[in-house]
Amino acid sequence: MVTVHLHQLIFHGFHGLYPGEEKIGNDFEVNLDVEYHVKKDKYDSLKHLVNYEEVYEIVQSRMALPTPLLEEVADSIIHKIHHRFGNVTRITISIHKLNAPIQRFNGKIGISIDRIFD
Repeated sequence: MVTVHLHQLIFHGFHGLYPGEEKIGNDFEVNLDVEYHVKKDKYDSLKHLVNYEEVYEIVQSRMALPTPLLEEVADSIIHKIHHRFGNVTRITISIHKLNAPIQRFNGKIGISIDRIFD
């Protein structure tokens, strides 16, 4: 089993339900772990591995699409990664909004999804 980690990825996006979020946007932090099996322990070529650059491009392109709910964004990222890399067995993703538009709130809010594939 191999796990590819992409952590503390920062994107500016236009996700959210609060008025103005679709215009001003916010900064988001994405953390992603992708577990997979390598067939016959072939570590000699990217064609046998989950390419973290391709995973990053999937995350980057999806974070650029404004969406009201982070759950939908995360689920879409999971689906796209699993579709691209059929040997993935588990994906864990968290997306945090770094500057939540809540009065007197100091911190970050977010969601996590953990999906296991058979």
